[in-house]
Amino acid sequence: QLFEQCCWEMLLSTGKYPDGHICFHISFLVNKHKPWIESSYHGVITENSDVVLLDPPLVALDKDAPVPYAGEICGFHVHGLSAPFEAVVLNRTSGEGRLRARGPIDCERQREFTFIIQARDCGTGPEGHGEKRSHKAVVHVEVGDVNEFSPVFGQLEYHGSVTEGKVYDSILQVQASDQDCSPQYSQICNYQITSQDTAFAIDRNGNIRNTASLNFDKKSHYKIHVTAFDCGQKRAAQDAVVHIHVQPICKPGWQGWSKLIDYEPGTGSKLLFPKMHLETCVGWVSWIRTTVELETSGAGRGCDRQSHSERALQKLCGASSGSTDLLPAPSGVFNWTATLVADGGRDSDLSYRFDGRQAAKIPDWVVPQNLTDQFTITTWMKHGPSPGQRAEKETLLCNSDKTEMNRHHYSLYVHNCRLVFLLRTDYTQTDSFRPAEFHWKLEQICDKEWHYYVISVDFPVVTLYVDGVTYDPYLVTDDWPIHSSQIDLQLTVGACWQGGEVSKAKFTQYFRGSLSGLTIRSGKIASQKIISCLQTCKEGLDITSPESLRQRIKFHLNPAQSLVVMEGEDLEQMNAALRKVSYINSRQFPTKGARHLRISTAVQCFGEDVCISVPDIEAVVMVMQPSEPRIIITGAEHLTVPASNLALGLSLFRDLHIISTVTNTEKVKDMRVNHRSGALKEIAHNLDYCDIMVLGEELRAGLESLELHHSALLGKHLEYANSSTGMSIYGVDSISHYTEVIRQVRYQSRQAVDSVRTFRLTCSELNGRYTSDQYMLQVNILHGEEAFEHVNHAMAPPKYMQIIHPTVTESNSYSLGE
Repeated sequence: QLFEQCCWEMLLSTGKYPDGHICFHISFLVNKHKPWIESSYHGVITENSDVVLLDPPLVALDKDAPVPYAGEICGFHVHGLSAPFEAVVLNRTSGEGRLRARGPIDCERQREFTFIIQARDCGTGPEGHGEKRSHKAVVHVEVGDVNEFSPVFGQLEYHGSVTEGKVYDSILQVQASDQDCSPQYSQICNYQITSQDTAFAIDRNGNIRNTASLNFDKKSHYKIHVTAFDCGQKRAAQDAVVHIHVQPICKPGWQGWSKLIDYEPGTGSKLLFPKMHLETCVGWVSWIRTTVELETSGAGRGCDRQSHSERALQKLCGASSGSTDLLPAPSGVFNWTATLVADGGRDSDLSYRFDGRQAAKIPDWVVPQNLTDQFTITTWMKHGPSPGQRAEKETLLCNSDKTEMNRHHYSLYVHNCRLVFLLRTDYTQTDSFRPAEFHWKLEQICDKEWHYYVISVDFPVVTLYVDGVTYDPYLVTDDWPIHSSQIDLQLTVGACWQGGEVSKAKFTQYFRGSLSGLTIRSGKIASQKIISCLQTCKEGLDITSPESLRQRIKFHLNPAQSLVVMEGEDLEQMNAALRKVSYINSRQFPTKGARHLRISTAVQCFGEDVCISVPDIEAVVMVMQPSEPRIIITGAEHLTVPASNLALGLSLFRDLHIISTVTNTEKVKDMRVNHRSGALKEIAHNLDYCDIMVLGEELRAGLESLELHHSALLGKHLEYANSSTGMSIYGVDSISHYTEVIRQVRYQSRQAVDSVRTFRLTCSELNGRYTSDQYMLQVNILHGEEAFEHVNHAMAPPKYMQIIHPTVTESNSYSLGE
């Protein structure tokens, strides 16, 4: 025994016997015990990791220690093919080991494992012969969950409904789930509404309720977003959308109508309420009356009317010629309105705003000189109450002494919301008191709305028409006639001219309001029909197929087509009738903007006077921006002529061409260049004036002039005015007639001094609303030898004789009828 002990000590320390021989293994003589481990273990592993934490730790003991091999632990054996674990020895001597997973562990697939483990020693030698195994221990491993999954809603959209006026404990319930395996991470601990400023709340169980009563008329549908959180505070990857529909309680009223109706210009009549019906919430009704009212004060002069000048309209409506337009669109000849402030914008009718500081003198050559006991004044006026307790006179039109004295021969003014017309007769006509001031007191004068006024003078009777309705003066005062004198008179608009009895002549009695279409003419307007034509609207309400309403619905449409009244006993017939009400605007280029609609209804039930109250409704017809026309003028840009030829007159515009186009896509910056874009279409409609302006020095009186023979105007609705600054041709007529007349305008010079004369031609339609580009013509005048050389080279004209025609091409992409 002592030998064996020494041998083992030498063997353990050197691996050899003292005599140098290899020591033989003799462990088989001492491997008497099998390893020992605990009887059971409890382990925890976190999913997606391989480390198992065991309690108690994995340690095997062997009583054969410290004998080599026999007292060492060589391994652990896991029993169970389904157990995805293995055990490794960390230290053979101490018997310490570690349990680990052979691959990723998924808690959602299996939450726990139970298997058997054994330890084995190293046997009697390196080959492991004679190894001994421990008893079998039970190992129970639980898989620890990782919060890897987000909550998921059972549906991405939920729908619920409530009745307006009620508060619910629960409208509907949303539900979400989580695929994690543990209660901590798989349970939904909280729901939350993510939408801002909502009238709803949600509890921990997903029940949604409203926090306030809802109103169907204010909002009939709510869309809210909801999210969910698991107990690990992981949020749902995608919110659920919850739709809450508000069901109305039955309330009498119109249903199926739109608050905004778009109207495209040029589309004719458009139905306003194609799906409208009345909900009465009662049984049968005995009688229904519905009123549809169109309010158009925001458009032009109270509504969309003809946009031509008042003088042109009078001719179109059948009045005789001879009217003088005192507020025309500014142009080369009619230039006294250039300093006035235009009211309403480019897209509206031409009107002028006066704020108590603007006025205009009418040139003497414009003022009608042949006024007798019969003449007519017409104007559109919008006027409000005057500021201050003692309002001053506000003059629309005044004909007064130009110098020396301050006599008003005739005038039209407003004073304290009264319209007054002053007419002082001449002393040569009579020497007794005569009617001189005619007073009218009407609500229309100060209601801040547009109205059409016609003052018809058939002295001593003066009649006022307002919007076609006749009004007699409530007061007529007499005065002495005015003594005749040689003092010149001054006609003014917007104020009265005070030329005498003051140190410095000035305007006084300024007007505050808006005016349009102010004219004066000799003689009376022939009939009420003409007056109605002058103020008629081009827009209004209409009834499609009124004959289909049969006799069960009675309807009335007022002359202005702004009011429709329907009465009947059958509810369905009334619904059908209202669906036929339409809006129509026959203007080619209507004023864009809103037109307001109001519908009021009265209902009677059997045996009762009034059984229900139907609220009024309001809607808006939005007239869209019309396609804008472009007037294009082309022709020769340079002419060269000997000075001697000018005495007979030179036709300036013999190669003139005028077309009008509209665009229906993007605005084309240069119509003449982009003619291939397909954006233009030539249209045939009317112009209302063309101006030929002389650029540079004015024409010298008696030596130079622009000439137009009167025969050129025969058969046309055209007139012209001439001055040293140019010529204005005016009247509503076709482009072809304007072209024909302008081609006959001649420039005449009896003594040519200048070598160059330049003329500018512009044309307008709709009373200046749309104007052409400026067409320039330069006339080169040859003197002396230049003229002789020009004649000698007539057969081979130089390059400055070439007539330049800018290219204009029209496409067929869009058309706009009259």
